[in-house]
Order: sequence, then structure tokens, then C-alpha cells
Amino acid sequence: MAAAFQAGSLSFVGDLASLAEPAAFARRLREQKRKEWVVYAKPPFGGPAQVLAYLGRYTHRVAIANSRLVNMSDDDITFRWKDYRNHDKSKLMTLSADEFIRRFLLHTLPDGFHRIRHYGFLANGRRSAKLVLCRTLLQAEPPPATPSADPDQGPPHLDRCRDCGGIMVTISVVAPPGPRAPRPTFRCDSSSRTNEDPSRGRSRPLRGGLLDWRHHLGIRTLILG
Repeated sequence: MAAAFQAGSLSFVGDLASLAEPAAFARRLREQKRKEWVVYAKPPFGGPAQVLAYLGRYTHRVAIANSRLVNMSDDDITFRWKDYRNHDKSKLMTLSADEFIRRFLLHTLPDGFHRIRHYGFLANGRRSAKLVLCRTLLQAEPPPATPSADPDQGPPHLDRCRDCGGIMVTISVVAPPGPRAPRPTFRCDSSSRTNEDPSRGRSRPLRGGLLDWRHHLGIRTLILG
């Protein structure tokens, strides 16, 4: 530990940030050396079935469920946690927003890592071909084809997911956009002015005194109509 600290390989965050100081780290090492440590190793799992059942409970879970969040403000977050050392009692813990996010991100995999990765004949690259080979060698019948959607059945239910069939919950309703605002028109302050029509060689009055703002903006005083 001392060599790793001298090499800068250790990082201290949260409640352990004070140990980044050499004096505080050395004092903590002296305190730990005075204790008589006893190595305790738990017995191994009963078998592959228990390992799979244990890991299966965490493959599709997030770090903390929304039901455990009790209160949240701009600075602090309060949530429930279970103290296994005190007869599994439920307690409350309040953390700063930065510390809560830091602990939450500890359960986030880095880029390039997958929570569930298949190997062997279930690998994504050759899964289809390998499964066909396995069924051929085992002389097993292929699985039934997935029925395609019948166009006569009508549109699917909007409250059900098209992928898993689960019931979807309405979170919010987005109102459709309203009609576009009319384009602003501009009116000249002297509606009696005439425009010269070179093609006809004579003057013609302005229609209702409307001016094309692209040609007259900045030349005449325009009033929003």
C-alpha cells in the first residue's frame, strides 16, 4: 500500500479524500497495522445453478430503483438502504448530489464492455450458422417459424410494446404543434404613392398600400400591419 501510494496509483474520493495527504495516509496505515487481521473466506457456491441464479438477479437491474429514492433537492439525495449487519434493517442515507452520482457511475460499465456477452456457439458473429449446425448434429427439429403480422388484424394495440408485448405506461402527452403564425405584412405610411410599371409605361397605385418589405425595408417608414 505504501509503495502504491508513493507511485500515485491510489485515488481517494468521497469520505476518503483526506487520505490523499501523505501524513493522513501514513497515520491510517499505522492504525491498521495495530489490528490483528483474520482472513475469512466464505464457502464456495453449491454449483453452477446457484451461480446462475445469483447473477441472474442483477443482469438487468440498475444501481438503485426509483422506489428507494425518498427525497431529492438541488444539493442532497435521500434514499433507503438495507443494513445487513443490523438484522437487515431499512435505514435512510443522505448524500450530496456529486457523491450520489459518483457512486451510481461505479455501476456503469466503461465503453466497449458488455454486461452480458455470449461465447462459443452463441457468439453474435456466428450464432445463426452454429445453431443450425448444432441442430443438425443433434438431429433436432428446427424451431417453429415466427408468424408474420397479419394485415387483416388491424393496427396493433398502442398500449403494448411491439417488441416484448408488455404494457406501456403513459409518461406525458406532447401536444401537436399549433398553426404557424401568419407572415407579417408591412404597410407604407403613404398609401397613395404609386409604383412605376416600366413594362406598361404608366403608373399604377399600390394595392391597399402594401409594400414588399424585401424591397422597401429601410427606404420608407414601414408600419407593421
